[in-house]
Amino acid sequence: MALTIELGVAELAATRFAISPLSETVACLQQLGGRERQASALPWLRWAEDELARAPLDLPWTWPLIVNDRPNWPEFLVPAPRDAGPSIDDDLAALRRTTARQVRTSLGRVFGTDLRGTTAELAARPAAGLKAIADELHRAHDRLLAPHWPRIRAVLDADVAHRARVLAAGGAERLFAGLHPDLRWDAGKLLLTGDRLVHRGPGGLVLIPVALGCAHVLIKGRTSTQTTVRYPARGRGALWMAGTRPPSGGTVRLLGLARARLLETLRSPATTTDLARALGVTPSAVSQHLAVLRENGLVERERSGRQVLYLITALGAALLTG
Repeated sequence: MALTIELGVAELAATRFAISPLSETVACLQQLGGRERQASALPWLRWAEDELARAPLDLPWTWPLIVNDRPNWPEFLVPAPRDAGPSIDDDLAALRRTTARQVRTSLGRVFGTDLRGTTAELAARPAAGLKAIADELHRAHDRLLAPHWPRIRAVLDADVAHRARVLAAGGAERLFAGLHPDLRWDAGKLLLTGDRLVHRGPGGLVLIPVALGCAHVLIKGRTSTQTTVRYPARGRGALWMAGTRPPSGGTVRLLGLARARLLETLRSPATTTDLARALGVTPSAVSQHLAVLRENGLVERERSGRQVLYLITALGAALLTG
C-alpha cells in the first residue's frame, strides 16, 4: 500500500515551492547525530565536526528531539514556510507560533508517555521550551549552516527553477513524477512508497528541496501547518565536491586552465560572485569566461529572484567526465 495524499483542484492550485533554512539546519544536526548520513555530505560533516571540536555547541532542548531511538521527530520543528524564501528568523518565528496543544500532541506521537528531561519540561511549559529550542536552532544555523549558505542556496534555487520549467512543460503529473523515483501522480493522488496515511494540513502542499537531508522523500503524516514534501535537491551530490578536484588534462587542453576550472566549479550552481570568490579571481574575469562557455553550450544561466545562477549543461558535464 502506498502513502497517499489526495489533492483537489483547490489544493493543487495552492501547492507551491519554498526554501527553508530551518529544514536544512535540522537536517545538518541529524547528520551530526548519525541519522541518515549521506556520503555526498561527508566534506561538510568533517568540517562541522572540526568546528564543534574547537567550540562545542550545547543543544539540551533540541538534541533529544531529533537524535534518539525513535523513528520520527516532532513535526513542529520544521513548520511549513509562509514565503518562498524565508530567512532563518522567519522560520523560527513560525516554530514559536506552535500552540501548546500542538506541541503536546506532537510529542505524544513521537515519545508516547515516555517524556524525560527537557522533553518533559517542553510538554509542561511549551512556550518557554519553544523559545529555548528556537534560540538553540538559531545558534546551530549561524555556526554550521550560515558559512555555506550561499552555495547551498544556489543549489536550492536552481532546483526550484528547474521544477518550474518542468511544471510549465508537462504539468503537475510530470512535476511530481520528477521529484523523486518513489513519487508518482495518479488520478488526483500523490503516491509515495510506504504504508502510512497522510492527514493533509490546510491548503496545498509545500515542496521543499533539501541539500543536507536524507536521500528519501519526507512527508509528515500529520501536521499543524501545511503539509510539506521534503525531497533531495538536484545537484546536491556535487555541492561539496565542486572546485575541489582539478579538471582533466583533456579539458584543460581544450578550454584552457581558467575556463576548465570554472566549468569544474559549476558542477554546483553558483553566481558570478560565488565563482570569483571560489577561484580567487575578479568577477569581471569570471564574466568573460562564462560568456565564452555559454556561447559554446557548456553552461547556462537562469534568474532566481535578484540573482543570476550559472549551471553546467549536459554537454559541459559530458566534457568533464571525458
